[in-house]
Amino acid sequence: MGFHQTSSISFSATKWLGFVTAVWVQAISGNNYTFSNYSDALKSLMNLTQLELNNLSVAKDVGKAFGLLAGLASDRLPTPVILLIGSIEGLIGYGTQWLVVSGRIQPLPYWQMCIFLCLGGNSTTWMNTAVLVTCIRNFRRNRGPVSGILKGYVGLSTAIFTDLCAALFADDPAKFLIMLSVIPFAVCLTAIVFLRETPPAATIEEEKEESKYFNIFNAVAVIVAVYLMAYGFIPNPSHAISLAFSVILLVLLASPLAAPVHAFIKSWTLNRFKNQADVERQIQEPLLIEKKTQEEIQEKPAEESASAVVEQPHALEEEKAAVEVKRRPVIGEDHTLFEAMWTVDFWILFLSFLCGVGTGLAVMNNMGQIGLALGYADVSLFISLTSIWGFFGRIVSGSVSEYYIKKAGIPRPLWNAASQILMAVGYILMAVALPGSLYVGSIVVGICYGVRLAVSVPTASELFGLKYFGLIYNILILNLPLGSFLFSGLLAGFLYDAEATPAPGGGNTCVGAHCYRLVFIIMAIACVIGFGLDVLLGIRTKKIYNRIYMSRRSKKLAAASNLQ
Repeated sequence: MGFHQTSSISFSATKWLGFVTAVWVQAISGNNYTFSNYSDALKSLMNLTQLELNNLSVAKDVGKAFGLLAGLASDRLPTPVILLIGSIEGLIGYGTQWLVVSGRIQPLPYWQMCIFLCLGGNSTTWMNTAVLVTCIRNFRRNRGPVSGILKGYVGLSTAIFTDLCAALFADDPAKFLIMLSVIPFAVCLTAIVFLRETPPAATIEEEKEESKYFNIFNAVAVIVAVYLMAYGFIPNPSHAISLAFSVILLVLLASPLAAPVHAFIKSWTLNRFKNQADVERQIQEPLLIEKKTQEEIQEKPAEESASAVVEQPHALEEEKAAVEVKRRPVIGEDHTLFEAMWTVDFWILFLSFLCGVGTGLAVMNNMGQIGLALGYADVSLFISLTSIWGFFGRIVSGSVSEYYIKKAGIPRPLWNAASQILMAVGYILMAVALPGSLYVGSIVVGICYGVRLAVSVPTASELFGLKYFGLIYNILILNLPLGSFLFSGLLAGFLYDAEATPAPGGGNTCVGAHCYRLVFIIMAIACVIGFGLDVLLGIRTKKIYNRIYMSRRSKKLAAASNLQ
């Protein structure tokens, strides 16, 4: 009994300690979204045109196409090994870019730079796969909040890196790249020690307890986001303020450690009282238990033989049903990758995801040039706005979509549909290019991009199951390189170069609202198409979400009746 209680205490604390390290990994794994912070340095150093620069960013996103390897590995390799692979790739990919930008080596040939950017991009797929698959399996009854919190910190990571670099290194692109290579490596080594798969919640009480902890994580994350946003609006902060900001930020990022500490103390206290109660019961009632056991032994053979006769046909029926389910899984059950890809719902989700994340990535990759075209010399504020409001989109949509599934069975894809139509409005605002429209557009695009990422992850797990979720998730993530290539590499690159004029010494430049107007209009149309696809998916999956709602409701009613 003592061993069982000790293990339950350690499981509870280990689960939450693992989740804290997962949050840290996600807080540093959004380095793929920071390309705008050092893209100008690469462009001038290598004398690139805008199309060539955009194709470099596409190479970075192509790294995510090889996330299929991480998806395959997630069912075969333990979480620590997956994290180690990702951390080493990031160290090599971003470390080489730092050597080039800092001038320690001569600029590499264009194709070699593409390879190292691809390595850096691929590193995050290993980190994200390890973290998301492990945490959603550990907290499968709260998939929305888990996805929202983890994806939210990915969104914050751009602002964390950007603001730390501005505070400590005055926006030096070389020092920014050394941060991108070293910090993720160190954080992943920490997660390797603590992040493991643990048993999920088995009762309604445990599920409610998890929800309370997730509310605390949400509150801490919101504080971090507001803190980062407030610092972004301080004009020319002094060195002392910048140093204080960095220290407080690190303390805030470490504060979620209070959750596993509290879980350990609470579990230890409850088990201690339970142990004392068990001892007292054993002392007071030994004879009654022995008598009851003897009576049960006499009655048991007759009961067993009767139940065996009754249950035998039922067992055969269940066996037949299991074989049939394995042959033809329906939506809501575990699918292999090929079984999922044979369904219409998978491709609706895939294409709608492309419309949302592809256009969002085009804005993030080109934010430096968009800002310069509209007359803003410093675009770091717009990058931070997109990142921070992307965080709010992720964290709110994860919890809200989960709440409304439990409350009314509202399909998760409908939240994606709402984000798509709002995103289209954001692109129209940016195309009009009124004063301040870039501020509003950055916020709107950030929110909607965040909603898209946070809601699609649990949606995929609910439609196609958790058994092969790592691989299916990485197939969906193929939309990142594909969308980056279509909307950033081709659409934005070609249309910008068509409007630009050659610059002395190589490259080109464009100033004015016309530079990206047609790009924004086409992306708005793509979002409207995505809206229609998400509405269709919501209609097709309504029965599944209604089943989830009824199942959870019946469990709550059963738990309430047991208490009475």
